[in-house]
Amino acid sequence: MGHKRMLVLCPFPQGVAAGQRLKYEQYFDRWRADGWEIEVSPFMDDAMWKVIYQPGHTRAKIAGVLRGHLRRLRDLFRVRRYDLVYVFMFVTPFLTSGMERTVRALARRIIYDVEDNILIEQNLPKHMNPNPVARLIKGPGKARFLIRTADHVIASSPFLNDFCLRINAAAACSYVSSSVDVERFQPATRYSNDQPVTIGWTGTFSSKIYLDQLRGVFARLAERVPFKLRVIGNFDYELPGIALEVVRWSAENEVRDLQALDIGIYPLPIDDWVLGKSGLKAIQYMAFGLPCVATEVGTTPMLITDRVNGRLVKTEDEWVEALEELVRDPELRRRLGERAREDAVANYSLQAVGRDYDKVLKDVMQKVT
Repeated sequence: MGHKRMLVLCPFPQGVAAGQRLKYEQYFDRWRADGWEIEVSPFMDDAMWKVIYQPGHTRAKIAGVLRGHLRRLRDLFRVRRYDLVYVFMFVTPFLTSGMERTVRALARRIIYDVEDNILIEQNLPKHMNPNPVARLIKGPGKARFLIRTADHVIASSPFLNDFCLRINAAAACSYVSSSVDVERFQPATRYSNDQPVTIGWTGTFSSKIYLDQLRGVFARLAERVPFKLRVIGNFDYELPGIALEVVRWSAENEVRDLQALDIGIYPLPIDDWVLGKSGLKAIQYMAFGLPCVATEVGTTPMLITDRVNGRLVKTEDEWVEALEELVRDPELRRRLGERAREDAVANYSLQAVGRDYDKVLKDVMQKVT
């Protein structure tokens, strides 16, 4: 097939959300080179994105929701023009699965790209996601319908893929890992203790709760070794008694800000929900040649082998001990970090993972409509 048209329906504006940027968005040029014409239609516009995770701004959020639904109504009138509709997470965030059902009825083919275990997330305690708008964004009824009826499902983890295989009518599901541009994400760490070692975390407001799990760890660690904590995100953060640097994430400075780290951290709760997570943060750290300390749960043991290319921990004591050892030993950081970089290039580069997307697109386009 020569010229092909794809409509991408997604939650967030292009280029701002890690779950989109470091997943399918970075393959647009590859797909265009293969003959695809791609149009992206996010539910949120830039104005809504700026306030969605901020307290207040109720009028702006309501206006953003209304604009998003108007955008989707417009999309319904053009879905038939496209050879493929690529849906990431949902078509609309609220109400029933009616909009998803309409798109399914109109679309020639649908690929559904799902990340995190959203069927479980809707039932999480409120403290796990305190933003009421964000809690409503991922509705389990919508996801279940799209998993069941899509021509192909792309899942963010092997565990989530197994779940989707049991639901999808054609058992057409693939695990496709998150990936990074290893030519852009280049190591720059000096593996030295000439200056205080920087422990770093990157994420958004919605994942801040995982960082909060380590407040006690940081307090105990500060009693043993000097270190600096760098938090890269879209929110303010305070941690009394800790040498803390809060950096606002930006696409322009993303590489530089991560290159300034000596150790990356990836804390997660040990529960069923994280079985759907792709391990993106760990992959980012690995690409930069950083030793990553991660909670041993879900996909992290598939990415990290303890004491080979990073550290896997479960208890608070293990977190403190692993971080202290890495802070004190620059050669250990070098050994783990260099191996992590090798593994990221071999397994999670655009070249490696791009072939998985190519196969999915080829399989879907062979389906007769």
